[in-house]
Amino acid sequence: MRQPKRLKNQNTTPLKIGLLSDTHSFLDPKVFVHFKDCDEVWHAGDVGDSSLIDELEAFKPFRGVYGNIDDPTVRQRLPLNQFFTVAGLPVLITHIGGYPGRYTSRVRQLIDETKPGLYICGHSHILKVMMDKKRGVLHMNPGACGKQGFHKIRTVLRFDINAGRVENLEVIELGLKGAI
Repeated sequence: MRQPKRLKNQNTTPLKIGLLSDTHSFLDPKVFVHFKDCDEVWHAGDVGDSSLIDELEAFKPFRGVYGNIDDPTVRQRLPLNQFFTVAGLPVLITHIGGYPGRYTSRVRQLIDETKPGLYICGHSHILKVMMDKKRGVLHMNPGACGKQGFHKIRTVLRFDINAGRVENLEVIELGLKGAI
């Protein structure tokens, strides 16, 4: 097994991030093309097979959380929540959490306690980016890039974090759920 790429201590250095979720054991090879210039890859849960973690760790510095379909092997390797600061931006990632105005009580409490500038979740398979003006937090759900679920188009997000701000946000469509 290859050694995972190391995360840099980059509290202020600008970063390019590749964000995906809900792979459900399928990692589209196009992800590696679209994320080739990214500094880190983040996964918002429902990884599926733990070998996907190995692939992503070998590719780029990786951060992720486990989701509701993930087995004990994945849950031993990834936490339920990640909270960290990169490029001056506090980030909270979890799998199930809702969105502004419809947070789960657990996530509402986490957001109120940790005060992230960026809150990321997966689970719904619905691509959504919106500002929570009440709490001053940007919410992102990259949609699903796996082949299981009700979504029709597989999606990921790519963006920069610079001086505490999200910049250059791109939605990348990987194709129809049944297509490779």
